[in-house]
Amino acid sequence: MTPDLDSPTSPLRISGAALRRGGRELWADLDLVVHPGELIAVLGPSGSGKTTLLRAILGLERLSAGSIEALGQPVRAAGNRRIGYIPQQRPLPRDTSLRARDLVGLGVDGHRFGFPFPRRGDRARIDRLLEAVGATDFADRPVGLLSGGEQQRLRTGQALADDPRLLLCDEPLTSLDLANQQAVVALIDRHRRETGAGVLLVTHDINPVLDKVDRILYLANGRFTLGTPEEVLDSAVLSDLYGAPVFVLRAGDRLVVVGAPDAEASHHHHHDEEHPA
Repeated sequence: MTPDLDSPTSPLRISGAALRRGGRELWADLDLVVHPGELIAVLGPSGSGKTTLLRAILGLERLSAGSIEALGQPVRAAGNRRIGYIPQQRPLPRDTSLRARDLVGLGVDGHRFGFPFPRRGDRARIDRLLEAVGATDFADRPVGLLSGGEQQRLRTGQALADDPRLLLCDEPLTSLDLANQQAVVALIDRHRRETGAGVLLVTHDINPVLDKVDRILYLANGRFTLGTPEEVLDSAVLSDLYGAPVFVLRAGDRLVVVGAPDAEASHHHHHDEEHPA
């Protein structure tokens, strides 16, 4: 895609942003414009502030400096229905009696005050969302009995229910098998192409989304770099960012980063939950 860099309708604008946590600066002087229909992957080692960035966009973290505008308005803790959010995959308790269609339905009617009595057209909307995420066959099953991949498909449907123009995804593919990874990526990609929504997707593994990504925001050591995958996923660029030798290797159709000073493992194949930094 070739987005208009000066578009006034950009779903997300971050200007001069900085954020400190516990006396440590996670990142500073961050300028980022997400263009309509653009998918930006956010990479970096655990603790680099990837999840914290999403929380700041959601109005749940206060910046140390700078500003964030989402859908043309300053972010606020009250939230915005046109911002969709897909959380990390966490299995729901097995005794959760909520049905699959009820979970998706929360995205359709959960914003209303009081008990969400169905409105005319709600059921049809929920059925369309269930079909879109491939969940029709288990629509009436308790979500606690579904697999992690099936639950994550439902979370994706819930996030897309209000037709968001900005979609924030926090490790949406973690612990999913290849088939469910591909299904969730396809849903996100189709939504942004059909609606022009901007997407910010935090991930430890770039490979499942590499062919969909327009740009990469890479956070490390309180610094960042931003550019196309070809510009960012480069041995010299990442070595400079980390301040240590880092090598980007291609193994078949996969990229592997070797030598990144992450206490756990190279983030491109590391699937532990990031501790909010």
